[in-house]
Amino acid sequence: MKSVALIIVLSLAAAAAFAQNTAEVGRAQDGASCPRCDLFQADLSNRDLAGRDFTGARLQQADLSVSVFDHARFGGDDLRDVNGYGARFTGADFAGANMTNATFVGAYLDGADLRGANLSGVNFSGAELARAVGLSQSQLNTACGDQSTTLPAGMHLPVCR
Repeated sequence: MKSVALIIVLSLAAAAAFAQNTAEVGRAQDGASCPRCDLFQADLSNRDLAGRDFTGARLQQADLSVSVFDHARFGGDDLRDVNGYGARFTGADFAGANMTNATFVGAYLDGADLRGANLSGVNFSGAELARAVGLSQSQLNTACGDQSTTLPAGMHLPVCR
């Protein structure tokens, strides 16, 4: 009986460790800045969140598709497996963010700061990166794109398979 109770308690604790903070998600969806928030799997699609501060937030598996995040701050964020399809990130700060396996297909990243960001497995097919800041060839070597991806002069990107 004690072992069953222990299993239930441990299961609930594990579920809470992966859960989003619904109050923080609601504030972000309403347009508020939310630095260091837990926005795991948040739906922030189809919104204008330009200039918002999400510094240090956990946005893992969040949906940012077709939204406007011009000059937003994502520095140091957990952006693993994010869907940024068709979103606009003009001048956004991604410095030091973990963007592993994110999708930025068709995203506009003009002037975005990608210094030190982990781009491993990121799909940039059709994305605009020609004027991205702090982007290195070693970062691009771990990501992928297609023939329509625009990059800074002299840089290249493996083709997505």
